Amino acid sequence: MDINDLRSLLTVAGLICFLAIVWWAYVSKSSKKGFEEAANLPFAEGDDDGAASRTSHPR
Repeated sequence: MDINDLRSLLTVAGLICFLAIVWWAYVSKSSKKGFEEAANLPFAEGDDDGAASRTSHPR
């Protein structure tokens, strides 16, 4: 086994990982509710009054 065989195996392994992530994100029905909830978090009204302003850093 030379370096080119190793490179080919790593390329195939990377492709398999990429396809697994795509499948998990778009096909998996169990995570759809969690994704929708996370997508709406910026629009949720909370009781924090300017949390970003309290954590500002002096420059």
